[in-house]
Amino acid sequence: MKKIFLAFLFPLTLFAQKPAKTKVTISEAQTQVGASKAEQYAASIKAADLQKHLRIIAADSMQGRETGTEGQKMAANYIATHFFMNGLQPVMNIKVDSVMTKGFYQPFQLIQRGWGEVYVRSNGYKIEWLKDFYLLGNLSIPDEIEADLVFAGYGIEDENYSDYKNLDLNGKAVLLFSGEPHDKKGKSLLTKTKKDSEWANNWRKKVAVARKKGAKYVFVVKENKASFKESVGQYQQFFDEGILTFNTQTPAQDNATFFVTPESAQVMLGFVKTPTNQTDILFDEKAWKKMNKNFKKGKGHSIATQKLNLKVKRNDEILNTENVLGLIEGTDKKDEIIVISAHYDHIGVNADGQINNGADDDGSGTSAVLELAEAFNLAQIDGFAPRRSILFMTVTGEEKGLFGSRYYTENPVFSLKNTVADLNIDMIGRLDKAHENNPDYVYLIGSDKLSSQLHKLSEEANKKYTKLALDYTYNDTNDPNRFYYRSDHYNFAKNGIPVIFYFNGVHDDYHMPTDDVAKINFQKMEKITRLVFYTAWELANRDERIKVDSNKK
Repeated sequence: MKKIFLAFLFPLTLFAQKPAKTKVTISEAQTQVGASKAEQYAASIKAADLQKHLRIIAADSMQGRETGTEGQKMAANYIATHFFMNGLQPVMNIKVDSVMTKGFYQPFQLIQRGWGEVYVRSNGYKIEWLKDFYLLGNLSIPDEIEADLVFAGYGIEDENYSDYKNLDLNGKAVLLFSGEPHDKKGKSLLTKTKKDSEWANNWRKKVAVARKKGAKYVFVVKENKASFKESVGQYQQFFDEGILTFNTQTPAQDNATFFVTPESAQVMLGFVKTPTNQTDILFDEKAWKKMNKNFKKGKGHSIATQKLNLKVKRNDEILNTENVLGLIEGTDKKDEIIVISAHYDHIGVNADGQINNGADDDGSGTSAVLELAEAFNLAQIDGFAPRRSILFMTVTGEEKGLFGSRYYTENPVFSLKNTVADLNIDMIGRLDKAHENNPDYVYLIGSDKLSSQLHKLSEEANKKYTKLALDYTYNDTNDPNRFYYRSDHYNFAKNGIPVIFYFNGVHDDYHMPTDDVAKINFQKMEKITRLVFYTAWELANRDERIKVDSNKK
């Protein structure tokens, strides 16, 4: 029985040391490794060992492995320990006691930009965040500032119509209405028909024109209060959690757009009476209706520049996290790299204290990577190291936006030009409803997108060894789920690197506290993990590198 080493027995400094490794040299026999050897080492991948790994990775003690948390770091420690004990080489340059050495962690930082105090003051009234206005994009105004506000009607600049005549927007705020002007018969003044122009519904185009004319802050008036509330609901997660991005030294450019209710616009443009002690806004409805009637018919809009006070305070939280990388070095083609990946992060703990253990998502894929690393190490020890190097990569930040794999592909340890393929494993331990009566299946996504040779090799490996039902349903370009774009392989694919995404489909426990080890089908996991092994084995030992000969979306 193979040992499953507990991560917590080993200090982090251990990972900076180079593990003992059997010296491997290439021989004629190695270049012609046959099916018997592949089957021998694939047989070391066992359901029982996958289960032992998963019981640790998806344990309550890991607290759902949310990126940047202690639980995620405990999981990273466990993975790095396993890599070390199975002869994988650390590949990251790190400094220990002022000495440069190698480690298994690829650290990076994310910044969670939440919302603090946010408001607009105008004409004696306070316009409230999410009740009267919201904003999309990046903006930070930690201390209240004053700005001039210019009204630019619909914000349209067309060869036959312009809202910007004689307006100076440079360094100022500008307010724009949605839609476009119409005549008495309801015809657009731009198209001269009852069909509106592109301007009517393209607020981004209007914002772009305003910024080009020098506007510093852009306010867009929603059609009505109902559409405003609908939009707030649509972006609620963004308002609750803020923006998550890489923490770089270069501050993000301010590019936010404000969206306000019609009532807020009325306040901002001065169509209100002087505030009293009462809390209700005193609107000047008569003047407002007259202005609306004129400008919506294209008769112009002469409104004096107003004053605004703005504050947009952000609450920033730094998340320190790390990918875990380990290498089985190849022989005569060692400069060519095959990546085997999975994400080991999950979504953490719910507000009510329930832990999302993420056994299938993606504890199953992570456990598979650990078993695959061990299987290739056994081959290495016996003198059958792969001809091409294999980088075993467990990434973090996937659940927050594929951040770990994106960080690696933007900061690769090995040249992307020398990266042959990525075999990505994300959720392989459950059955979906379409296969309740046939557990011996796997969805393959992306295998033919960039390389017909990879697709053929994958099918031949399955036919020869595992004989699973290969389901390409989600590989369809028109599939609405768009899974091809939703896991870590995509960051390799968009860089022109062939990929295969191994997936069991979704189930009722997806992103729920009930995604637990007790529901995992380990026999199914074993078969899929062995298919990944056989595919990687063939990729690593073939004479010619697979060609990129397609570019399907």
